[in-house]
Amino acid sequence: MTRKELEKLRRDVDKALEKVEETEKKAALAAAEKAAREFGFSLAQLKEVAQPKTAAAKPAKPDARKKVAPKYRNPADAAQTWTGRGRKPKWVEAHLASGGSLSDIEI
Repeated sequence: MTRKELEKLRRDVDKALEKVEETEKKAALAAAEKAAREFGFSLAQLKEVAQPKTAAAKPAKPDARKKVAPKYRNPADAAQTWTGRGRKPKWVEAHLASGGSLSDIEI
């Protein structure tokens, strides 16, 4: 077979596989609906049980990292704060380099 013939064969096979898959899905859906009816339910009712309606329905996991209140405030910009944990912000380093102390900027 030539390359073009093989590529056409591949496309035909892909189309045939898609049709077979669609037919199988429809058959599976019909079987599932029939089984649900035998138990007195619809598929929609069973789907509700399988999938929670909202994320809020799940119990919340406790957050391992609690938010910590800031301990220090930038005197030049009150919106900038630091909890005292982690790396020092540049404004804290600048304050300390200019001879200030942490107690000067405590909240």
